Amino acid sequence: MCRVLGMPDYSFGVISHPVSSADDAGLAAMARSTIEQARTLLLQAS
Repeated sequence: MCRVLGMPDYSFGVISHPVSSADDAGLAAMARSTIEQARTLLLQAS
């Protein structure tokens, strides 16, 4: 979609699936991964 919208280098975070059937430990792991992705994306923007 980034390419289609004219922003081929736009970076974004990805959350693994399945979310709906994940247990608490799985959701916590996904959250940690998402936080790390967000931190990386925000810090590289400067």
